[in-house]
Amino acid sequence: MPFFIGKDREARRVYGFDEVALVPSTTTVDIDDVDTTTRIGKMKLEIPFLASAMDGVVDVKFAIAFGKLGGLAVLNLDGVQTRYENPQEVIEKIRNACKVKDTKSTATIQEVYKKPVNEKLISKRVSEIKKGGVMAAVSTIPKNAQRYSKIAEEAGCDVFVIQSTVTTAKFESSNQEKVDLKKICSSIKIPTIIGNTVSYETSLELMETGCYGILVGIGPGAACTTRGVLGIGVPQVTAIVDCAAARDFYYKKTGKYVSIIADGGMVTGGDICKAFACGSDAVMIGSGFVRAEESPGRGYHWGMATSHKNLPRGTGVCVGVSGTIEEILLGPAKTDDGTQNLVGALKTSMGSLGARNIKEMNLAEIVIAPEIKHEGKVLQKMQKVGMGK
Repeated sequence: MPFFIGKDREARRVYGFDEVALVPSTTTVDIDDVDTTTRIGKMKLEIPFLASAMDGVVDVKFAIAFGKLGGLAVLNLDGVQTRYENPQEVIEKIRNACKVKDTKSTATIQEVYKKPVNEKLISKRVSEIKKGGVMAAVSTIPKNAQRYSKIAEEAGCDVFVIQSTVTTAKFESSNQEKVDLKKICSSIKIPTIIGNTVSYETSLELMETGCYGILVGIGPGAACTTRGVLGIGVPQVTAIVDCAAARDFYYKKTGKYVSIIADGGMVTGGDICKAFACGSDAVMIGSGFVRAEESPGRGYHWGMATSHKNLPRGTGVCVGVSGTIEEILLGPAKTDDGTQNLVGALKTSMGSLGARNIKEMNLAEIVIAPEIKHEGKVLQKMQKVGMGK
């Protein structure tokens, strides 16, 4: 229901993760009987988790470790992994700049990303991941997608992601050539994922390109400043629900199922569970995985658009290292804040909600509850204040 925000101006009320809660079912399911597998096209993932194509999160080593645990890590083809033969050296430079956290950190990142992409490294990185015995997934911006998709496919890539801050099927310009997303999707034999978007209408139009997945989320990431710089975005609960509705309509219309992948804004296992209840088939996470010992950033994280030469829309943040990627995904958790054993949290929530699989999790009852995280938590708040948090 729309609300008036001023004379003759309506706006829709929308919701984020902290404003809703999930209602337990009348039936509970043993977590050992819960199925967390998901599919993107014909590709099956044992756990419905993707690691964001961010340079602080995914390199070859991380992609292999993540893949062996059942997830899918996406490598950024526009990042340092394809600009430098030894990318860890420049990552250390970025980490040191983020530690100082002054106005020079963004300039340092911009300087690092001036070096052009070496297309030979695209093939090399894909091959290195494949040699690790896992699926290889890569990401690039739309204008590079036509060329890089061919290189990646020839190298044995399994999934190709076309991603930008806002991606639409329709693009108007007086001086730039339109990127034909439909042509790209039809010209390669591997599944294509496109993002990012937050609306029903755009999701439907992107599905017409022939892609197998849609990334949902504009600006919710921990290192993203898009909402502050551009003022755009929709809180994730509403964005996921709307895009999932487009998926269901498109499936009824065409018989083709296009996966919805919630991208960003999920800090804890509870946020992830809510994303699935809203309709996600999988989730893509950045800051949660940069906490892993195996991540190239080792606790330091920066937005994909931080390096933009004219209008950076990201920043460097430190989230620290909390454990191995196995502990973060599968446990056992060593923290009580919901940032470890994310798969265990998902399974436990699914069991409490009576959901035997991800599709049943999509049907969980949701209530509007903006105080749910604070109700009765006075002692926790006092302890945080006392500890200086």
